Amino acid sequence: MNNALFVAVRDALNKARKDDSVAAVILSGEGRAFCAGLDLAAVGEEGSGQFPGMFAALNSFDKPLIGAVNGLGVGVGMTMLAYCDLVVMAQDAKLRTPFPQLGLAPEAGSSYTFPARLGWQNAAYVLMSGRWFSAQECLDMGLIWKVTSADSVMPEAQQVALELAANPIPSLIATKSLMLAAGRQEGAMAAHKKENDAYAVLMGGPANAEAFLAFKEKRAPNFSNIEGL
Repeated sequence: MNNALFVAVRDALNKARKDDSVAAVILSGEGRAFCAGLDLAAVGEEGSGQFPGMFAALNSFDKPLIGAVNGLGVGVGMTMLAYCDLVVMAQDAKLRTPFPQLGLAPEAGSSYTFPARLGWQNAAYVLMSGRWFSAQECLDMGLIWKVTSADSVMPEAQQVALELAANPIPSLIATKSLMLAAGRQEGAMAAHKKENDAYAVLMGGPANAEAFLAFKEKRAPNFSNIEGL
């Protein structure tokens, strides 16, 4: 994910939201990855403030949003799934949030959405361990709805999209809006703002600097020599 993709996803969701002929949207990827996370090489580039616009579009989208996880997902590639109403995931796909390994904290409102969706203990383990989670583990935790073969991910997502789209669009919008009104939209936005405050402290700090240097040098980070960690 980089600024161009943040803008593209934001614009696509906003366009679909305003299009009266669109009943549901499928969010997927191509190749071996669903979403490989933030492009670390692009961190600090001009216009890097495009992420909040995509986040706002995801958080407020008032039509059915279906995730089709065709491959690995990292960082926002996992946290964005909490904004999907239904998620179909390939059985050989895997997800992780490597925030601890980057010396950072949760993002995209996941400090709120993950406890709400996965339960406190599962959310704590996912966000604090940063390890890979299999499709079956994601299903057991409640992050995703269905596991299928890699070849069936998009057909399954399209089938459920068509099933939902057979219903009147105003009814779908009313249902999604009522579900959002239960508190997720406000809770996720509040969490996102607090996460930004945490990032202001952690980004560029000793642990984060070592993690980014290790990434550029293609090695594992070494936090053992950093005082206080």
